Amino acid sequence: MSLSCCCFTQISTSEVGVIERFGKYSRFAEAGCHPLLCPCEYLAGIVSLKVQELKVELETKTKDNVFVTIHISVQYVAVRDKVYQAYYSLTDLNQQMKSYVFDVVRASLCNLTLDQSFEAKDEISHEVKKHLAEVMDTYGYTILNALVTDLTPDDRVRNAMNEINASKRLKEAAYQRAEGEKVVKVKNAEALSESMYLQGVGVSKQRQAIMNGLQESIVDFSKIVQGTSAKEIMDLLVLTQYFDTLQEMGQHSRMIFLASDDNSSSGAIRQAFLEAEAAKK
Repeated sequence: MSLSCCCFTQISTSEVGVIERFGKYSRFAEAGCHPLLCPCEYLAGIVSLKVQELKVELETKTKDNVFVTIHISVQYVAVRDKVYQAYYSLTDLNQQMKSYVFDVVRASLCNLTLDQSFEAKDEISHEVKKHLAEVMDTYGYTILNALVTDLTPDDRVRNAMNEINASKRLKEAAYQRAEGEKVVKVKNAEALSESMYLQGVGVSKQRQAIMNGLQESIVDFSKIVQGTSAKEIMDLLVLTQYFDTLQEMGQHSRMIFLASDDNSSSGAIRQAFLEAEAAKK
């Protein structure tokens, strides 16, 4: 009487089934439905042909004695032609891959300072991928990528680094602010200097024009009125300006006269105006 019977197993796409008979490897089963001779044959396991990811987190020390936590993401895939090695060679794939990653990373970071470690993330990734690819190829796996996703120092070290960077930025900001204020002050001083220079030039030209006008008036008056001296002409000009001044001052309620010992005609006129004002009172 036969105790064997026929049963079926189903394998999904991108997977390979490992079928054993009496505890010994029998054959591989591709995607689809496969008959098994039960209980002699059975599905021992499945090897996925999809790209898989192993996330590794470890703590190590840099060359300058700073402890850092590094996160690495390893992407790998089983080789179809080496499914036998992929299934039967390793007892715990993830744990054994982690051991190789630990070995490579700790050997690399021990020769780098903290700042160099941040700059050498690509080099570390390259070393991990290279070492894993050489080892895991014999076990039926291809390493696609080994990415250093994060590198975090101790909290106290990170806070100290942030304070250093903040101090540098504050120093740079203060320097730039001082440079800006310096530029503003220099430009204001230059503008004030230019303004005072132009005012001086204007006053100089104004006085020169007045002197030229007076000179021309004296010359013309001397030609018209013969026998007049320069002093008499100047007295006449002063008198004219005096009348103009009185006219302007007369528009106000009060008039102010300054005492003078001058015995010239202008002094006499000033005295006459004072006496006229006194008579009105």
